[in-house]
Amino acid sequence: MDFEIKYLSFYVVEVEGKGENADKRFKHFQTLDEQGYENNPLKDFLDGELTKIAKRKVDRHSKSEGAPTKIGRFIVEPGHELDSNPNYNLFDRARNPESIDAFKEASLQFVNAYVEASAVRGGVFIVALAKLRKYFDDPFLFLMKCDFEPKVARITDETTLIHNVEMAITTKNMKSIQYPFMPEEGMMDEAELKIHQASHARYFEDFLKFVEYEKSMPEIVRTQVMGMVQEHIEESYEPESEERVEFESAVEAWSISPKRELQERFTTEQVVEATSQIIEQSPEVELKMKLDHIDVKAMLSDFGDTIHIAKVNGRYMLLIEGDSVQFEKGASPIEFLKPDDLQDVIERIQGKGE
Repeated sequence: MDFEIKYLSFYVVEVEGKGENADKRFKHFQTLDEQGYENNPLKDFLDGELTKIAKRKVDRHSKSEGAPTKIGRFIVEPGHELDSNPNYNLFDRARNPESIDAFKEASLQFVNAYVEASAVRGGVFIVALAKLRKYFDDPFLFLMKCDFEPKVARITDETTLIHNVEMAITTKNMKSIQYPFMPEEGMMDEAELKIHQASHARYFEDFLKFVEYEKSMPEIVRTQVMGMVQEHIEESYEPESEERVEFESAVEAWSISPKRELQERFTTEQVVEATSQIIEQSPEVELKMKLDHIDVKAMLSDFGDTIHIAKVNGRYMLLIEGDSVQFEKGASPIEFLKPDDLQDVIERIQGKGE
């Protein structure tokens, strides 16, 4: 991808102190046009970064809740247009400036909103307007944030050896927003943007108050499971009954626990039916569980087909079917095993209890 910078504004954000008492301020260093950018050291610094941002893969529904790259959509009430969203209007003004001064004014509003977000760190904030020569006449807007790098030094001479470099920055772990989102090369969606922030702090998305983000697969599946469980409760228990109150209390505790144990509430047939409804909508949902210290990673669709859970002498048994067994890294005598008959294994396990 070959991006051509039209305008670029460069700001330095400084933060002293922490929490509510933090002193947050910024300084505008320069706003460049196309010619000014071509002759500026920033060109070498950012070379290839816009392409990297644009090509960075993102799942519409990420596989984990803490995925660094997300798709955001401007919040619009039913019956209203995009221009009813103040965040969209800010992006639209910055994307269609009549002059370099108009672009500078729009970029100022971005950095102003950013420093008001919680837990902001010092660094460099860059707003760039760029065209993708091959596909579009309409430009893309890029917001980039580089944090200051601590303990950075450069070699000087034999006497001093090194010299500390203040306010050093790098593109490593750079946070970014690309607008509009480009689902595929040659396509753009003006209602969506792509945001990337590798850190756990969500402050780079916090300053866009009128943008919502697609739910992750774990969030979607959790919502579906809660709906199915609630439906089962409504059908199986009388209102205010002791059994219903106990079940609802157990479900509430389950829903907020980061590490959840087997609840032993539904039959295998009921669980397979529930998982089939989820798989029908989301075939790629993963299944992760732990049997004592043993991790198991599979697909949700494997349960009831090639993965089975049983109980023997009060202990759990996990049965996994497959056509082959492969080993990686290292070696062990197990690789030469001639497998026992399943019934022999079960009898051996049953014998432990005796």
